[in-house]
Amino acid sequence: MTTRAGFVALIGEPNAGKSTLLNRMVGAKVSIVTHKVQTTRARIRGVAIEGDSQIVFVDTPGIFRPRRRLDRAMVTAAWGGAADADVVVLMIEAHRGVTEGAAAIIESLAERGEGQRIALAINKIDRVQADVLLGLTKKLNDLFPFEETFLISAEKGHGTDTLKQWLAQQVPQGPWLYPEDQIADLPMRMIAAEITREKLTLRLHQELPYQMTVETEKWEDRKDGSVRIDQLIYVMRDGHKGIVLGNKGETIKALGKAAREELTEFLDRKVHLFLQVKVRPNWLEESERYSEMGLDFKDGNA
Repeated sequence: MTTRAGFVALIGEPNAGKSTLLNRMVGAKVSIVTHKVQTTRARIRGVAIEGDSQIVFVDTPGIFRPRRRLDRAMVTAAWGGAADADVVVLMIEAHRGVTEGAAAIIESLAERGEGQRIALAINKIDRVQADVLLGLTKKLNDLFPFEETFLISAEKGHGTDTLKQWLAQQVPQGPWLYPEDQIADLPMRMIAAEITREKLTLRLHQELPYQMTVETEKWEDRKDGSVRIDQLIYVMRDGHKGIVLGNKGETIKALGKAAREELTEFLDRKVHLFLQVKVRPNWLEESERYSEMGLDFKDGNA
């Protein structure tokens, strides 16, 4: 049997649907999905099997114009993920078309020269009419010679099987890179922190969009098969701590319950989750926080 295995990088602007597509391809939730942009901070790898091929997806942070150190580290990580991949898939939102950001990404792809397989996936096709879709497909392919173009809805699954089958044939021949039952190469501690951070982002996106992070401080496997997870939520100000805690601790209780339920389902075991909120005014400038997120602190230098 001839097996194939390789890396596929999903790139695009923030909120283009990369995490949703990754989760669809892998068949499990390995990347957090929220309606807030820039939620993916680390290059999360999800592993999918298609026939005799193993496709390792690199879900990069959205590429945007960076302002802060964290932004710069995220964008550097995104381009790093693309450079390391065997195949790159650029995702464009159908209803947004060729934005200034999308045009800048395509320009950067062109500057990087030949030697890499690059496909186009136009996502959220259910939001536009067929004639608009055809016009957008032509416009994008005039801007860059994509190997293939796929019209998909990552959320609803339209066209994603065709894309997966094509990718399975593009990755190089060779032995599989991960055990068959492994779906992500992130440490479970980081996946657990991401799940809790998703709940925070969904609940508090208006008050605290990017000024908080979550770290798994302790992970204890118990004899009864359950796991105790202690996590720290870092915020930048005392006022933020009050928002996370909520009136009489109601908000953090609700967050903890939602995160615990999802972790229990994901890990298929009983989870004891303990959350603590700490004020760290300068966490965005601390190298340890970046390491926890799988980012390189030095990449954030201006």
